[in-house]
Amino acid sequence: MAGAPTPAIAALLKAKVPYTLLPYEHDPRSTAFGDEAVAALGRDPAQVFKTLVALVDGSMVVGVVPVAGSLDLKALATAVGGKKATMAPVADAERSSGYVAGGISPLGQRKRLPTVIDSSAQELSTVCISAGRRGLQVELAPDDLVRVTGGRFAAIAAG
Repeated sequence: MAGAPTPAIAALLKAKVPYTLLPYEHDPRSTAFGDEAVAALGRDPAQVFKTLVALVDGSMVVGVVPVAGSLDLKALATAVGGKKATMAPVADAERSSGYVAGGISPLGQRKRLPTVIDSSAQELSTVCISAGRRGLQVELAPDDLVRVTGGRFAAIAAG
């Protein structure tokens, strides 16, 4: 990887977590970032996870769900002991995480937020998530993802 690692990769290096970088050519016209990663990498959409930032009772929370599904906001709120969840405005998610939309990683965020990873990840040997920029994914073990983010598993995916 040319230049300095993204904060996500730096977090993995610091934690001494084994991972595989998966670069691909990002199409600047694409806005379906998860679908683009799945197609470019030829991976199962149940193995590639997207990072979404939501507001639960007014506080930011990170939800990590398979690209094949969507985030169940009620389940996310329940998972963190809250009542009501809505999607965070994109600008707020970018400011809080330090990443741009389509490249938001649950790893190495500027401000560490409560993180919930969909429990379907536990059935997989590895998952792919954004490595902190569009066109770059990282593959790692689900348990390592939970450990580095300080997150937890819960059933938060719908569809």
